[in-house]
Amino acid sequence: MSNRIGLLRLDYIFSVVTPMLIAIYLNGFNPLDHIDILIGFAMLAITGNTWNDVIDMRDPNEVETLQRVEGYHPREIFTIGLSTFVLGTVLLLRTCLAYWINGIFLIIIIAMVLGYCVWFKPVPILNHILLGASHIVLPYFMIKIDAAGFTPWGLLYLRSDEWILMFAFFFFAITGEFVHEVIDGDSLRKHLSLKQCQIVIWIFSILTLCFAIYAFFTVPWTAIYFLPLLFFPIGIMFTFRRPTESTKGVKDVGILMGNFLMLFFVGLIILELRGIIVIY
Repeated sequence: MSNRIGLLRLDYIFSVVTPMLIAIYLNGFNPLDHIDILIGFAMLAITGNTWNDVIDMRDPNEVETLQRVEGYHPREIFTIGLSTFVLGTVLLLRTCLAYWINGIFLIIIIAMVLGYCVWFKPVPILNHILLGASHIVLPYFMIKIDAAGFTPWGLLYLRSDEWILMFAFFFFAITGEFVHEVIDGDSLRKHLSLKQCQIVIWIFSILTLCFAIYAFFTVPWTAIYFLPLLFFPIGIMFTFRRPTESTKGVKDVGILMGNFLMLFFVGLIILELRGIIVIY
């Protein structure tokens, strides 16, 4: 039987938590004031992981998924996701009731994730743009609104450095997903040749690099701490300097680096709370 913790795929939670940590760090918010949102979205990330497995376990070609859920029935995996969905949604009710626009965003996020699992997962590029919006952009907005009570129109007036860094992380996350799809033989690899996959990965890596470089030279107080964003896309482009399917080890390294990045921002936030780092 599969490992119980392995069913949850906790190592993927960074993809939804890190953008919110960036919002907290850049704006000097107290993370404890938004702990329900952070944990709520972590719960919903587990829901997305488990319900996606419920769908994938019907496919005999999904070897990794079948190994992970070995010994479990679909209804049992679904029940795990349902429990985290209920718990996560309840945690997010406070901000949704306080700010109606966050309720709208939450509904859109849930619809996007369900749409990905049921309909859009086989659609290359579009599938991960939807996931990027639901995992990065909208949770970032929800933290901002919860902290400052922004109106929907106020979101258009986010500081320029926030937009730059949000887009840098957005393209970085999508690039990582493309790498995973090439390694796992998922939608991108099924629809495109290795050369075309390499081109797509390079395009999004270059976009990440451009936004990261722009932030590095135009937002002085973030220069040191966002330096890693300059190296991640370079590493990806080096890995795919030739058309290749790469190895599972590359995928695991990417997941670990994502978790390291999450811990990195946890450290910055603690330093900020202690007054050791002052953004403005």
